[in-house]
Amino acid sequence: MLANFARITRWSAVLTVVVAAVMVGVSAAIGGSRGLIGALLGIALVTIFFGIDVVVIGRVARIGPQAIMLAGIALYVFKIIVLAVAVKELQGTSFFDAKLFGFTAIICILAWSASQVITSIKFKALYVEPDGER
Repeated sequence: MLANFARITRWSAVLTVVVAAVMVGVSAAIGGSRGLIGALLGIALVTIFFGIDVVVIGRVARIGPQAIMLAGIALYVFKIIVLAVAVKELQGTSFFDAKLFGFTAIICILAWSASQVITSIKFKALYVEPDGER
């Protein structure tokens, strides 16, 4: 299961890097330097959040498949709280384009998620261990 997780994560990262590069160019063209900064901050947010997921879920998967769901839910709640605090703190700033920040983050999240689904289907990754103990 960990081998499939690593393969799926690699493919998702590659696709997301390509999409992120395109979004940097588009954001810089639309919003200038403020758009570029917004796009880079959006990419940083997605990278940090999904990087945390990969590390934590990878380690929790060694404990057992039942722990993965609990870790996933805990990470989701943690990231929502961090995102809410970050949005509140950055609310009045003008050094980056907030719309391009959000748009870049959403596009990168969708690219990551779609890549995980497509790669899982392509590699026919099992969600249970067929030879596991019962």
